[in-house]
Amino acid sequence: MRKNLFFACKTLSLLFLSLSIYSQKGNQLKPNVIVILTDDQGSIDVNSYGAKDLHTPNMDRLAREGVRFTQFYAAAPICSPSRAALMTGKTNLSAGLPNNVPIPERAAESGQYGLPAEEITLAEMLKDNGYYTALIGKWHLGHREQNLPNGQGFDYFFGHQRGCIDNYSHFFFWDGPNKHDLYRNTEEVYYPGRHFTDLMVEEVKEVINKKKEQPFFIYWAFNAPHYPYQGETKWLDHYKDLPTPRKEYAAFLSNTDENIGNILDYLDELGLSEDTIVIFQSDHGHSLEERAFWGGGNAGPYRGSKFSMFEGGIRVPAIIRYPKMIPANQVRDQVATEMDWFSTIADLTESEVSEKVDGKSLMPIILNKKTKSQHDVVHWQLGSYDDKTAQWAIRKGPWKLMGNVNEPLGRNQKIELPDLFLVNLDKDVSEQNNLAESNAEKLEELLELHKVWLKSVRLEKGK
Repeated sequence: MRKNLFFACKTLSLLFLSLSIYSQKGNQLKPNVIVILTDDQGSIDVNSYGAKDLHTPNMDRLAREGVRFTQFYAAAPICSPSRAALMTGKTNLSAGLPNNVPIPERAAESGQYGLPAEEITLAEMLKDNGYYTALIGKWHLGHREQNLPNGQGFDYFFGHQRGCIDNYSHFFFWDGPNKHDLYRNTEEVYYPGRHFTDLMVEEVKEVINKKKEQPFFIYWAFNAPHYPYQGETKWLDHYKDLPTPRKEYAAFLSNTDENIGNILDYLDELGLSEDTIVIFQSDHGHSLEERAFWGGGNAGPYRGSKFSMFEGGIRVPAIIRYPKMIPANQVRDQVATEMDWFSTIADLTESEVSEKVDGKSLMPIILNKKTKSQHDVVHWQLGSYDDKTAQWAIRKGPWKLMGNVNEPLGRNQKIELPDLFLVNLDKDVSEQNNLAESNAEKLEELLELHKVWLKSVRLEKGK
């Protein structure tokens, strides 16, 4: 009797062990996801994108081990709308966020409180599919409880709620009141004197280490190379022969690259690299603001910068690496957008997209370089739902039309621009020649497409 009981218990133990192993294997079949978003990084400020004076071996490692896009577009040339599109897979207007989120002290007067709570975020989609979800870094999508990361699908948050911080004091850097802005979930935490990037690396490792038996999603949103430029001393020494502000910008960017490498190496150490999707992108172009010393970044052949719909404001470096399913050392020239990551991640993780989104899965073009772009037309609008005053743009094939376009030049310089600016990017990637008058037919075609799109968005949002 005892012997039979012993064998029965042993059989049950083996059964439970088998189920446990099966469960763990089942979890491992779902790839981990890390989305790395840099801030204010210039269009060509990676060696693999053409930079000659920078040291970016880890960003280049991602390109060497994955797929790099050459016509990849941010959803907006400023921070909050770009992030809203990443989180929802929609244009920022469709996501309900036409402009940057104001500081909470000014939210009521503007009526903008952040990404609407009813929007389904990337974190919520993956959480529903059994993922542990963490945001490490910059949020900038709202400050009320329902608009903060823990209210938008993230199990864990470590970082700053507002748009930028001093990396050592962790005080909000841009607009008064300049207050301390560092949180773990909703609790304010203090690490004075410690570089924010170092803190983020520790947090990312902690999430990976604790959750390596469960699929995890980490949204790693850098406060770099956004001003204040605060690269570590060794990088300032490395770039000592570069002029200001390129020197300060480059030091901060290489500091960022080094810490990305730290996490890539950690994934290797834990044997997780094969099972982890890593996505890298800049949120938009480089800054020419006074706080950035009127520059530092480089858009290469592209005109424009942050705040502008010219290519230098919205064409960004973007890479995806996933050794199990994505080819290595490949380049894709098809038009792709920031909204596409949502559907691509859903595709790779077999997650359910529960509502209509604007992005498309990039897997067809990733797996076949001859496949045409998933987008016949791409739309942008920034500032409001009123295109009489808002900046907007539309691209169809090589043709791009911009309305109310802005072009910051640094040091408060201004330039007079026409209301409508039409270019053919195949022939004029630097956008020097306005073809609006000489190509009236193409102008009208794109203008009509823009109007139809905007009308549908405004109807959808009740604007």
